[in-house]
Amino acid sequence: MSRMRTRKLTEKKNNALSGYVFTSPFFILYAIFGFFPMVFSFYLSFFNWNGLSPMTFVGWKNFEIVLNDGSFYSSIINTFIIGIMGTIPQLVIALFIAFALNSALIRFQNTFRTLIFLPYITSLVSVAIIFGLMFNNQPFGFVNYILSLFEIDPIRWSQAYWPVKIAISTMVLWRWVGYNTIIFLAGMQSIPKELYEAAKIDGATIMQQIRLVTLPMLRPILMFVVFTSTIGALQLFTEPLIFLGRGLREEGITIVAYLWRDAFVLNSFGTASAAAIIMFLIVIILTGTNLLLTNLVGRSRKVK
Repeated sequence: MSRMRTRKLTEKKNNALSGYVFTSPFFILYAIFGFFPMVFSFYLSFFNWNGLSPMTFVGWKNFEIVLNDGSFYSSIINTFIIGIMGTIPQLVIALFIAFALNSALIRFQNTFRTLIFLPYITSLVSVAIIFGLMFNNQPFGFVNYILSLFEIDPIRWSQAYWPVKIAISTMVLWRWVGYNTIIFLAGMQSIPKELYEAAKIDGATIMQQIRLVTLPMLRPILMFVVFTSTIGALQLFTEPLIFLGRGLREEGITIVAYLWRDAFVLNSFGTASAAAIIMFLIVIILTGTNLLLTNLVGRSRKVK
């Protein structure tokens, strides 16, 4: 009996060891490229460092500099405005496109699914350059040319307050609407067709089918998409950087662009790390708020 127990324990240890060996590359890479940079950024936020000279401990001074900088508050406001303008319409459009692709009304569904997903796999730099040409400040820019047909004066898309946000949010919407459409479509395909058929028999319109059948059944998917979209909106960086250039005008600078400029243009890694910590806290607060609201909505529906 003792030998059998010893053999079983040895087999369990070998299986456990094999599992640790196979999963260790992920944890090692995450520790090097994920966990360590986060810890080092928190540590660096209390020091003054330009990347070359020795570090100088300054305590909370970096946070005071960031919190007293008007550009930082502009970056927060810009991030929220662009996030709302680019995310909410994007989710609504993605939901309707997914509903259409999931129905039997559209032919060549596989072709349309591929086409709608193409913007997501397109190079982000290429997307930003193309939209930069479309929203060119000059009269020959594509959007300005269209506006000129309606006798509207050319708009300085990369310099005016609202046009900058409209251009960047349009870029974000175009790139991510296909990704969210595929996620919604995957969720809709798991909804029993009998529910839609019963709704049609009861005389439900398409909007009623979406509101009474699709949305309740897609609640977990909706939570996931809202969470990821919120975090993605707060991490917006490449689009404003390429559209505005390294100067990153205050009309369109985002939080990530702000800390990137501090670190790699102004060589102030301490203030950039402080801005990253503040951004991390904002993400935690918004994610917690989203989770709380969704739980409250779910409980209210159960009570009803």
